[in-house]
Amino acid sequence: MTTSSKPLSHSQPWLHQKGEVIQEFGTVKQFPLGLSYEARMYSCQRLNKVLADTQILYGLYKKHHWLLRGATFYQLHLLLDKHAGEQLELVDTLAERVQTLGGVAVGDPRHVAEITSIPRPPDGVEEVPAMLSRLLEAHETILIDAHDAATRTAELGDDGTNDLMVSQIIRTGELQAWFLAEHLVDTPLVRS
Repeated sequence: MTTSSKPLSHSQPWLHQKGEVIQEFGTVKQFPLGLSYEARMYSCQRLNKVLADTQILYGLYKKHHWLLRGATFYQLHLLLDKHAGEQLELVDTLAERVQTLGGVAVGDPRHVAEITSIPRPPDGVEEVPAMLSRLLEAHETILIDAHDAATRTAELGDDGTNDLMVSQIIRTGELQAWFLAEHLVDTPLVRS
């Protein structure tokens, strides 16, 4: 082992770096994708809106997963965690689609909060039916937007974004909404 009085400049990290923004949010760079600038710009705007709402939905799933109470705690705890994981996969898929089109995916939670249309929940703990209803309302917000975005991006010839909206966002959202809604059914007691 050798000791040197000279610092090894190549092993020291360059800390506290700041850089210039090299692409602004809301812009798209040119990629050879066979899609017009207008189509890519429109798709990125729609994708970022769904991405912001999906990030909020993921956060709601995790919050409610942690705060559940009552007789169905275990089953719902597992279900909400499963749904959260599926939403997290959608977040990544949406962000990568924005990047693929040459755009800039919304990623900072403070920016997401500015873009989302999903209402903020209370900071405290709600009753379980209210939590499930809040998740269902968030799903519906995303599904309405995704249906419209799928139609409009198809009209612009962006089959990739249309496919993502239909095969992943809509199908996953509808299935998860079904599972949640069935927990809110008031089933009659069987009397003998």
